[in-house]
Amino acid sequence: MKIAVVSITKHGIALAGRVIAALPGAALFCPEKFRVAAETAAPGAAHCYTGKVGDQVPALFAAFDGIVCIVSLGAVVRLIAPHLKNKEEDPAVVVIDEAGKFVIPVLSGHLGGANQLAGHLATALGATPVLTTASDARETLAVDLLGRELGWKFEATHEEIVHCSAAMVNDEPVALVQECGSPDWWVRHANGRSGPLPANVTCFSQLEHVAPDQFAAVLWISQRTMPAAYVRQLAGRQVTYRTEDAA
Repeated sequence: MKIAVVSITKHGIALAGRVIAALPGAALFCPEKFRVAAETAAPGAAHCYTGKVGDQVPALFAAFDGIVCIVSLGAVVRLIAPHLKNKEEDPAVVVIDEAGKFVIPVLSGHLGGANQLAGHLATALGATPVLTTASDARETLAVDLLGRELGWKFEATHEEIVHCSAAMVNDEPVALVQECGSPDWWVRHANGRSGPLPANVTCFSQLEHVAPDQFAAVLWISQRTMPAAYVRQLAGRQVTYRTEDAA
């Protein structure tokens, strides 16, 4: 990820130096009046601006995959609100308090990687990650992250992702069908799951083994085209995952 770290206070810039150290290649953005402190905290990575921090937001949104703000949560919400598009395009936004006690993913927690970034920073800073997405709070399967570390890509509409995610966190019956790809997707899950699979998930090795009317959602890991009968029966409540190979 290409990451910008934003701080607007002297003490925040000192913390930003620790954040930059944990994120090689990240850039620090701060007011011009703190140039000396910024160049001391993050040598070679400091970018100083004149004017308001809000004026920097459009360029930061356009140029970076992630933005770490050492700014109050409320202020960040107001700053980014006019620039939000959708979860597929918005960058990851993470807020850290000036004392470095809490790391809070604010925007694009899953697809944008804010939750994962927050976890990394919390470990590096000895802070507490504040994760509010249901799948993370309950440590269940995140439908839109399944197999991401393995290079898998999902095929689904926004509505299908929402439906299947809701089924997962609400403990409705979910069928997970794996016809190809590495079997270790759970232990290599984006959110670091290490316990057993959620009790509401039933695993199958072939789609034809699934009785569609028994499941609220179907997660299908396959390289083949879905049979027409299943396309009709699973309309609106399935996600397909394509793996990098058929292993």
